[in-house]
Amino acid sequence: MITIKEIEKKKDIKKFVDFPNKLYKDNEYYVPAVFSDELNLLNKKKNPAYEYCETKLFLAYRGGKIVGRICALINHAYNEKKNLKQIRFNRFDVIDDLGVSKFLFSKVRDWAREKNLTQIIGPIGFNDLDKQGMLIEGYEEYGNIITLYNHPYYPKHLEAMGFQKDVDWLEYQIYMPQDKGEKVNRLANVISKRYGYKVVRIKKRKEIGPYIERAFSIINESFEHLYGVVPITDKQISTAVKQYATLIKPEFLYLITDKDDELIGFGIMVPSLNAATKKSNGRLFPFGIFRALRALKKCDVLDMYLIAVKPAYQNLGVNALILAEGIKSAIRNNVKLAETGPELEDNSQVQAQWKDFEYRQHRRRRCFKLNI
Repeated sequence: MITIKEIEKKKDIKKFVDFPNKLYKDNEYYVPAVFSDELNLLNKKKNPAYEYCETKLFLAYRGGKIVGRICALINHAYNEKKNLKQIRFNRFDVIDDLGVSKFLFSKVRDWAREKNLTQIIGPIGFNDLDKQGMLIEGYEEYGNIITLYNHPYYPKHLEAMGFQKDVDWLEYQIYMPQDKGEKVNRLANVISKRYGYKVVRIKKRKEIGPYIERAFSIINESFEHLYGVVPITDKQISTAVKQYATLIKPEFLYLITDKDDELIGFGIMVPSLNAATKKSNGRLFPFGIFRALRALKKCDVLDMYLIAVKPAYQNLGVNALILAEGIKSAIRNNVKLAETGPELEDNSQVQAQWKDFEYRQHRRRRCFKLNI
Protein backbone atom coordinates (compact mmCIF):
# COMPACT_ATOMS: atom_id res chain seq x y z
CA MET A 1 0.00 0.00 0.00
CA ILE A 2 1.29 3.43 -0.96
CA THR A 3 0.89 6.33 1.49
CA ILE A 4 1.61 9.97 0.61
CA LYS A 5 2.65 12.21 3.48
CA GLU A 6 2.85 16.00 3.30
CA ILE A 7 5.85 17.04 5.36
CA GLU A 8 6.89 20.22 7.18
CA LYS A 9 9.13 19.13 10.06
CA LYS A 10 12.89 19.49 9.71
CA LYS A 11 13.56 15.79 10.36
CA ASP A 12 11.23 14.86 7.48
CA ILE A 13 12.74 17.48 5.17
CA LYS A 14 16.14 15.93 5.81
CA LYS A 15 14.71 12.57 4.70
CA PHE A 16 13.23 14.31 1.67
CA VAL A 17 16.62 15.77 0.70
CA ASP A 18 18.47 12.50 1.36
CA PHE A 19 16.14 10.21 -0.61
CA PRO A 20 17.85 10.58 -4.04
CA ASN A 21 21.23 9.85 -2.44
CA LYS A 22 19.88 6.49 -1.35
CA LEU A 23 18.05 5.88 -4.62
CA TYR A 24 21.22 6.46 -6.65
CA LYS A 25 23.66 4.99 -4.15
CA ASP A 26 25.14 2.55 -6.67
CA ASN A 27 24.85 4.77 -9.76
CA GLU A 28 28.29 5.83 -10.98
CA TYR A 29 26.96 8.85 -12.93
CA TYR A 30 24.84 10.48 -10.23
CA VAL A 31 26.35 13.49 -8.43
CA PRO A 32 24.44 14.54 -5.29
CA ALA A 33 23.38 18.07 -4.55
CA VAL A 34 25.10 19.83 -1.67
CA PHE A 35 22.97 18.69 1.27
CA SER A 36 23.11 21.97 3.22
CA ASP A 37 22.22 24.01 0.13
CA GLU A 38 19.13 21.88 -0.46
CA LEU A 39 18.02 22.28 3.15
CA ASN A 40 18.42 26.04 2.89
CA LEU A 41 16.46 26.21 -0.38
CA LEU A 42 13.54 24.45 1.27
CA ASN A 43 13.71 26.62 4.39
CA LYS A 44 11.16 29.44 4.24
CA LYS A 45 13.26 31.53 6.62
CA LYS A 46 16.48 31.19 4.57
CA ASN A 47 15.33 31.17 0.94
CA PRO A 48 14.22 34.66 -0.20
CA ALA A 49 12.32 33.11 -3.12
CA TYR A 50 9.56 32.31 -0.63
CA GLU A 51 8.64 36.00 -0.86
CA TYR A 52 6.90 35.11 -4.14
CA CYS A 53 6.71 31.30 -4.02
CA GLU A 54 4.71 28.69 -2.12
CA THR A 55 5.64 25.03 -1.79
CA LYS A 56 4.30 21.75 -0.52
CA LEU A 57 6.60 18.75 0.02
CA PHE A 58 5.40 15.16 -0.26
CA LEU A 59 7.01 11.82 0.55
CA ALA A 60 5.67 8.50 -0.71
CA TYR A 61 5.91 5.51 1.63
CA ARG A 62 5.36 1.82 1.08
CA GLY A 63 5.84 -0.64 3.90
CA GLY A 64 7.39 2.09 6.03
CA LYS A 65 10.05 2.80 3.39
CA ILE A 66 10.35 6.00 1.35
CA VAL A 67 9.80 5.23 -2.34
CA GLY A 68 9.34 8.71 -3.83
CA ARG A 69 9.31 12.44 -3.26
CA ILE A 70 8.06 15.60 -4.97
CA CYS A 71 7.97 19.34 -4.36
CA ALA A 72 4.94 21.25 -5.67
CA LEU A 73 5.73 24.93 -6.19
CA ILE A 74 3.73 27.99 -7.17
CA ASN A 75 5.82 30.87 -8.49
CA HIS A 76 3.36 33.75 -8.18
CA ALA A 77 5.81 36.26 -9.68
CA TYR A 78 6.20 34.27 -12.90
CA ASN A 79 2.49 33.56 -13.16
CA GLU A 80 1.77 37.28 -12.85
CA LYS A 81 4.55 38.20 -15.27
CA LYS A 82 3.25 35.85 -17.98
CA ASN A 83 -0.45 35.84 -16.99
CA LEU A 84 -0.33 32.08 -16.39
CA LYS A 85 -2.01 29.63 -14.02
CA GLN A 86 0.84 27.21 -13.57
CA ILE A 87 2.03 25.02 -10.74
CA ARG A 88 5.57 23.71 -10.92
CA PHE A 89 7.03 20.44 -9.74
CA ASN A 90 10.65 19.82 -8.83
CA ARG A 91 12.76 17.53 -6.66
CA PHE A 92 10.85 14.61 -8.10
CA ASP A 93 12.50 11.26 -7.46
CA VAL A 94 10.88 7.86 -7.46
CA ILE A 95 11.47 4.14 -7.73
CA ASP A 96 10.49 2.51 -11.02
CA ASP A 97 6.80 2.18 -10.16
CA LEU A 98 4.31 4.21 -12.17
CA GLY A 99 1.76 3.82 -9.39
CA VAL A 100 3.98 5.75 -6.97
CA SER A 101 4.45 8.54 -9.53
CA LYS A 102 0.70 8.77 -10.06
CA PHE A 103 0.04 9.09 -6.33
CA LEU A 104 2.68 11.82 -5.98
CA PHE A 105 1.34 13.84 -8.89
CA SER A 106 -2.22 13.46 -7.64
CA LYS A 107 -1.15 15.62 -4.68
CA VAL A 108 0.31 18.24 -7.01
CA ARG A 109 -2.91 18.21 -9.05
CA ASP A 110 -5.10 18.49 -5.94
CA TRP A 111 -3.22 21.56 -4.74
CA ALA A 112 -3.32 23.10 -8.21
CA ARG A 113 -7.10 22.76 -8.37
CA GLU A 114 -7.43 24.18 -4.87
CA LYS A 115 -5.51 27.25 -6.11
CA ASN A 116 -7.44 27.44 -9.40
CA LEU A 117 -4.36 26.61 -11.46
CA THR A 118 -4.72 24.86 -14.77
CA GLN A 119 -1.30 23.57 -15.83
CA ILE A 120 1.57 21.58 -14.31
CA ILE A 121 5.12 22.17 -15.60
CA GLY A 122 8.46 20.80 -14.54
CA PRO A 123 10.86 19.88 -13.31
CA ILE A 124 11.63 23.55 -12.69
CA GLY A 125 12.55 25.20 -9.43
CA PHE A 126 12.15 28.49 -7.61
CA ASN A 127 13.95 30.60 -10.22
CA ASP A 128 16.81 30.52 -12.73
CA LEU A 129 19.34 29.93 -9.95
CA ASP A 130 17.64 26.62 -9.17
CA LYS A 131 17.94 23.34 -11.09
CA GLN A 132 15.57 22.59 -13.94
CA GLY A 133 14.96 20.07 -16.70
CA MET A 134 14.59 16.28 -16.57
CA LEU A 135 17.38 14.33 -18.22
CA ILE A 136 16.18 12.62 -21.42
CA GLU A 137 19.60 12.01 -23.05
CA GLY A 138 22.99 11.45 -21.45
CA TYR A 139 22.19 8.96 -18.69
CA GLU A 140 25.70 7.53 -19.00
CA GLU A 141 27.41 10.89 -18.72
CA TYR A 142 28.96 11.92 -15.41
CA GLY A 143 26.58 14.24 -13.59
CA ASN A 144 27.02 17.79 -12.35
CA ILE A 145 26.15 19.47 -9.06
CA ILE A 146 24.40 22.33 -10.89
CA THR A 147 22.02 20.06 -12.81
CA LEU A 148 19.60 17.19 -12.19
CA TYR A 149 20.20 13.49 -12.76
CA ASN A 150 17.48 10.88 -13.17
CA HIS A 151 16.89 7.34 -14.35
CA PRO A 152 15.58 6.76 -17.93
CA TYR A 153 12.21 5.63 -16.57
CA TYR A 154 11.38 9.11 -15.19
CA PRO A 155 10.27 10.64 -18.53
CA LYS A 156 8.45 7.40 -19.34
CA HIS A 157 6.40 7.81 -16.17
CA LEU A 158 5.53 11.39 -17.11
CA GLU A 159 4.56 10.50 -20.65
CA ALA A 160 2.37 7.65 -19.35
CA MET A 161 0.54 10.25 -17.24
CA GLY A 162 -0.06 12.48 -20.28
CA PHE A 163 2.80 14.97 -19.90
CA GLN A 164 4.22 16.46 -23.10
CA LYS A 165 7.34 18.39 -24.01
CA ASP A 166 7.34 22.09 -23.23
CA VAL A 167 11.01 23.04 -23.78
CA ASP A 168 14.39 21.30 -24.00
CA TRP A 169 17.84 22.37 -22.86
CA LEU A 170 21.13 21.16 -24.36
CA GLU A 171 24.50 20.78 -22.65
CA TYR A 172 27.94 20.70 -24.24
CA GLN A 173 31.51 19.72 -23.55
CA ILE A 174 33.88 22.28 -25.05
CA TYR A 175 37.44 21.06 -25.64
CA MET A 176 40.38 23.40 -25.25
CA PRO A 177 41.87 24.28 -28.65
CA GLN A 178 45.28 22.87 -29.55
CA ASP A 179 46.31 26.17 -31.17
CA LYS A 180 45.79 28.01 -27.88
CA GLY A 181 42.66 29.64 -29.26
CA GLU A 182 44.55 31.86 -31.68
CA LYS A 183 41.53 32.45 -33.92
CA VAL A 184 39.33 33.51 -31.00
CA ASN A 185 42.12 35.65 -29.55
CA ARG A 186 42.65 37.46 -32.85
CA LEU A 187 38.93 38.17 -33.03
CA ALA A 188 38.94 39.40 -29.42
CA ASN A 189 41.81 41.80 -30.13
CA VAL A 190 39.98 43.25 -33.13
CA ILE A 191 36.80 43.67 -31.08
CA SER A 192 38.61 45.37 -28.19
CA LYS A 193 40.23 47.90 -30.50
CA ARG A 194 37.02 48.57 -32.41
CA TYR A 195 34.72 49.13 -29.42
CA GLY A 196 37.15 50.11 -26.68
CA TYR A 197 36.23 47.17 -24.43
CA LYS A 198 38.46 46.46 -21.44
CA VAL A 199 39.14 43.28 -19.48
CA VAL A 200 39.13 43.83 -15.72
CA ARG A 201 41.86 41.80 -14.04
CA ILE A 202 40.79 40.57 -10.61
CA LYS A 203 43.53 39.25 -8.36
CA LYS A 204 41.75 38.94 -5.00
CA ARG A 205 38.16 38.04 -4.08
CA LYS A 206 37.70 41.26 -2.15
CA GLU A 207 38.11 43.18 -5.42
CA ILE A 208 34.90 41.57 -6.76
CA GLY A 209 32.61 43.52 -4.39
CA PRO A 210 32.13 46.69 -6.47
CA TYR A 211 30.94 44.64 -9.45
CA ILE A 212 28.40 42.35 -7.75
CA GLU A 213 25.32 44.56 -7.87
CA ARG A 214 25.88 45.48 -11.53
CA ALA A 215 26.59 41.86 -12.46
CA PHE A 216 23.24 40.69 -11.11
CA SER A 217 21.54 43.62 -12.81
CA ILE A 218 22.99 42.35 -16.11
CA ILE A 219 21.71 38.84 -15.32
CA ASN A 220 18.22 40.22 -14.78
CA GLU A 221 18.39 42.24 -18.01
CA SER A 222 19.88 39.57 -20.25
CA PHE A 223 17.90 36.59 -18.95
CA GLU A 224 14.56 38.38 -18.57
CA HIS A 225 13.08 36.85 -21.72
CA LEU A 226 14.17 33.26 -21.00
CA TYR A 227 11.88 30.42 -20.02
CA GLY A 228 10.71 30.43 -16.39
CA VAL A 229 12.80 33.43 -15.37
CA VAL A 230 11.83 36.06 -12.81
CA PRO A 231 14.09 38.91 -11.62
CA ILE A 232 16.57 38.05 -8.87
CA THR A 233 15.82 40.15 -5.79
CA ASP A 234 18.31 41.96 -3.56
CA LYS A 235 17.87 39.35 -0.84
CA GLN A 236 18.50 36.55 -3.32
CA ILE A 237 21.63 38.31 -4.52
CA SER A 238 22.92 38.48 -0.95
CA THR A 239 22.14 34.78 -0.41
CA ALA A 240 23.78 33.74 -3.70
CA VAL A 241 26.94 35.72 -2.94
CA LYS A 242 27.30 33.98 0.43
CA GLN A 243 26.67 30.58 -1.17
CA TYR A 244 29.09 30.90 -4.08
CA ALA A 245 31.74 33.34 -2.84
CA THR A 246 34.21 30.64 -1.86
CA LEU A 247 33.82 28.89 -5.24
CA ILE A 248 34.89 31.83 -7.35
CA LYS A 249 38.56 31.90 -8.30
CA PRO A 250 39.49 35.36 -9.58
CA GLU A 251 41.38 33.78 -12.48
CA PHE A 252 38.13 32.24 -13.77
CA LEU A 253 36.03 35.39 -13.42
CA TYR A 254 35.90 37.49 -16.58
CA LEU A 255 34.66 41.08 -16.33
CA ILE A 256 34.28 43.26 -19.42
CA THR A 257 33.73 47.01 -19.33
CA ASP A 258 33.08 49.58 -22.04
CA LYS A 259 35.32 52.57 -22.76
CA ASP A 260 33.67 54.41 -19.86
CA ASP A 261 34.51 51.59 -17.41
CA GLU A 262 30.86 50.50 -17.14
CA LEU A 263 30.42 46.73 -16.65
CA ILE A 264 28.70 45.34 -19.76
CA GLY A 265 29.29 41.60 -19.46
CA PHE A 266 30.91 38.86 -17.43
CA GLY A 267 31.52 35.14 -17.31
CA ILE A 268 32.13 32.71 -14.47
CA MET A 269 33.77 29.30 -14.65
CA VAL A 270 34.44 27.10 -11.64
CA PRO A 271 36.79 24.10 -11.33
CA SER A 272 34.59 21.02 -11.34
CA LEU A 273 33.48 19.97 -7.86
CA ASN A 274 31.58 16.92 -9.09
CA ALA A 275 34.03 14.21 -8.06
CA ALA A 276 34.65 15.82 -4.67
CA THR A 277 30.93 16.24 -4.01
CA LYS A 278 30.18 12.66 -5.03
CA LYS A 279 32.90 11.29 -2.76
CA SER A 280 31.43 13.27 0.15
CA ASN A 281 27.85 12.30 -0.76
CA GLY A 282 26.94 15.98 -0.85
CA ARG A 283 28.03 16.66 2.71
CA LEU A 284 30.46 19.52 3.28
CA PHE A 285 31.29 18.44 6.81
CA PRO A 286 33.37 17.06 8.31
CA PHE A 287 35.61 16.26 5.31
CA GLY A 288 33.70 17.38 2.24
CA ILE A 289 34.82 20.99 2.50
CA PHE A 290 38.48 19.95 2.29
CA ARG A 291 37.84 17.83 -0.80
CA ALA A 292 36.05 20.78 -2.40
CA LEU A 293 38.89 23.19 -1.60
CA ARG A 294 41.43 20.77 -3.09
CA ALA A 295 39.30 20.48 -6.23
CA LEU A 296 39.21 24.26 -6.57
CA LYS A 297 43.00 24.43 -6.56
CA LYS A 298 43.67 21.95 -9.35
CA CYS A 299 41.42 20.57 -12.06
CA ASP A 300 41.24 19.48 -15.67
CA VAL A 301 37.53 20.28 -16.09
CA LEU A 302 35.81 23.64 -15.69
CA ASP A 303 32.08 24.15 -15.23
CA MET A 304 30.77 27.16 -17.13
CA TYR A 305 28.33 28.61 -14.62
CA LEU A 306 27.14 31.49 -16.78
CA ILE A 307 27.90 34.21 -19.29
CA ALA A 308 25.75 37.34 -19.18
CA VAL A 309 25.98 40.36 -21.46
CA LYS A 310 23.97 43.56 -21.28
CA PRO A 311 21.33 43.39 -24.06
CA ALA A 312 22.57 46.53 -25.84
CA TYR A 313 25.98 44.88 -26.28
CA GLN A 314 24.88 41.43 -27.36
CA ASN A 315 26.18 40.43 -30.82
CA LEU A 316 28.88 43.09 -30.49
CA GLY A 317 31.74 40.79 -29.56
CA VAL A 318 31.57 40.82 -25.75
CA ASN A 319 30.97 37.05 -25.64
CA ALA A 320 34.02 36.45 -27.85
CA LEU A 321 36.15 38.53 -25.50
CA ILE A 322 34.94 36.55 -22.48
CA LEU A 323 35.64 33.24 -24.26
CA ALA A 324 39.12 34.38 -25.26
CA GLU A 325 39.93 35.20 -21.65
CA GLY A 326 38.51 31.84 -20.61
CA ILE A 327 40.73 29.99 -23.05
CA LYS A 328 43.83 31.79 -21.79
CA SER A 329 43.17 30.94 -18.14
CA ALA A 330 42.14 27.35 -18.96
CA ILE A 331 45.34 26.70 -20.91
CA ARG A 332 47.45 28.23 -18.14
CA ASN A 333 45.85 25.76 -15.72
CA ASN A 334 46.13 22.70 -18.02
CA VAL A 335 42.36 22.39 -18.32
CA LYS A 336 41.22 19.84 -20.91
CA LEU A 337 37.58 20.79 -21.34
CA ALA A 338 34.73 22.94 -20.08
CA GLU A 339 31.14 21.86 -19.45
CA THR A 340 28.31 24.24 -20.20
CA GLY A 341 25.17 24.54 -18.14
CA PRO A 342 21.79 23.87 -19.77
CA GLU A 343 21.11 26.06 -22.84
CA LEU A 344 17.64 26.35 -24.35
CA GLU A 345 17.64 24.37 -27.60
CA ASP A 346 16.35 27.33 -29.62
CA ASN A 347 18.95 29.74 -28.20
CA SER A 348 21.02 29.79 -31.39
CA GLN A 349 22.86 32.90 -30.25
CA VAL A 350 24.44 31.04 -27.33
CA GLN A 351 25.14 27.84 -29.24
CA ALA A 352 26.82 29.77 -32.06
CA GLN A 353 29.61 30.53 -29.58
CA TRP A 354 30.92 26.96 -29.91
CA LYS A 355 31.30 26.88 -33.70
CA ASP A 356 35.02 27.66 -33.53
CA PHE A 357 35.71 24.90 -31.00
CA GLU A 358 35.76 21.14 -30.93
CA TYR A 359 32.66 20.30 -28.91
CA ARG A 360 30.24 17.53 -28.04
CA GLN A 361 26.56 17.87 -27.20
CA HIS A 362 26.26 15.20 -24.52
CA ARG A 363 23.11 15.83 -22.52
CA ARG A 364 19.54 16.92 -23.19
CA ARG A 365 16.95 17.73 -20.57
CA ARG A 366 13.28 18.61 -20.77
CA CYS A 367 10.59 20.55 -18.99
CA PHE A 368 7.23 18.81 -19.37
CA LYS A 369 3.72 20.24 -19.21
CA LEU A 370 0.25 18.86 -18.49
CA ASN A 371 -3.06 20.71 -18.69
CA ILE A 372 -5.41 19.80 -15.86
